Amino acid sequence: MAENQGPQGNHDPAGSTQMFRAFVDEGPQGRRQQTAPTASGGPRIGLIIGVVVAVAIVAAVAWLALK
Repeated sequence: MAENQGPQGNHDPAGSTQMFRAFVDEGPQGRRQQTAPTASGGPRIGLIIGVVVAVAIVAAVAWLALK
């Protein structure tokens, strides 16, 4: 009986290689089905607010440095 341990016969005790291959073979559509649906634009609004705050902080630091 042949063992499936790879070409060199290396054994993966944690099975991480097999789990990774199963994850990759699943594809992005399988992952999307597992995630919970979010409200439209929910995370996008937080990102926009974060960028606006970051730009405001950089502008305030630049204004203080040039003052």
